[in-house]
Amino acid sequence: MRWLVCALVLVGAPAAAAEGGRPLRVVSLNLYHGGVTSVRWGDGDLLERRLAMVVEQLRQIDADVIGVQEASTGRDRGDVAARLAAALGYGWVRAPAGWRWVPWLVHGALGFDEGPAVLSRFPILSSQATALAPCGLGYRRMVVCARVVSPDGPLDACSAHTSSSACEHRSLTAALRQRDGAVPLLLLGDLNARPDRRSIHGLERKLGLVDAFATANPGAPGFTVWQSPRESRPTATRRVDYVLARPAANGALRVAASWIVLRAPGRGPDLRMLWPSDHYGVLAELRFEPGACVPGDGAEVPAGLPDPARERCDARPRSEGPGIRSGPDEAQVPARMGRGRQRPRRLRALGL
Repeated sequence: MRWLVCALVLVGAPAAAAEGGRPLRVVSLNLYHGGVTSVRWGDGDLLERRLAMVVEQLRQIDADVIGVQEASTGRDRGDVAARLAAALGYGWVRAPAGWRWVPWLVHGALGFDEGPAVLSRFPILSSQATALAPCGLGYRRMVVCARVVSPDGPLDACSAHTSSSACEHRSLTAALRQRDGAVPLLLLGDLNARPDRRSIHGLERKLGLVDAFATANPGAPGFTVWQSPRESRPTATRRVDYVLARPAANGALRVAASWIVLRAPGRGPDLRMLWPSDHYGVLAELRFEPGACVPGDGAEVPAGLPDPARERCDARPRSEGPGIRSGPDEAQVPARMGRGRQRPRRLRALGL
């Protein structure tokens, strides 16, 4: 049975926010694992100190759901996603990306692997990791999704890190089209492509996703990359990090606000400037609400609905239902999952 999403997107609306309490607060951040030589011939641009900065700023932000990319694991650093989750008291799921050929050999040579993760203050009911199509590249990327049980109901929170390849964006779209349309969907990710890229437009259109930052800040650049971790001034000149959201079928999405965050620098042991990552984070406050559309071949829109919202509601993409399957290149594998306040075996000092 087909379904139609009503994408009535409202910005702000303080009165509505007051009625329902705080909106859902979500963050996306690429943690920067330090580079491929960080274990063997470097210190990952002071990885430990940067992680302490990330923890401190995430505590101040007080997000409900966090999607991180380049969450690494290795003997020198432990499991970074698990460490962040333990520091914040959140549950977590992670999916390791990796090289397609002799991954064990590459992992041994580099000393770590990395991948996307989802952290949640709310219970995580289930999770799924999906390998994206290789797209002729040697590195196989992943998307990991967690079914989160929020006070307002379940939602799917997914974290992904792609290259700029349109092929990978199409593969990500195919993977997420399998998600249950009866619950809201969050995509938190570093997609390595600007918002005006055709493949980003295609991903948003086919999945019915709304770009939270662009909706809340029309025309604002919102640069997120690339910040040199030891530079004394801001160096980001592109926006490639996103909080994308879709309401449930027969639902509506309210974007209350969105900001660029995690861009407050500190000092390294040499007193030079140190930034938390080579990316800034994206924060969004969202409210998923019952909508005016109904499932079926057409949408019923109240007469008083503004014309732009009416056009959006009529134009929402339709899912082909549960029969959709990804192509042969998308493989589903278990995600590693943890509970809040777990302390990993090699927990390093995070200033806690």
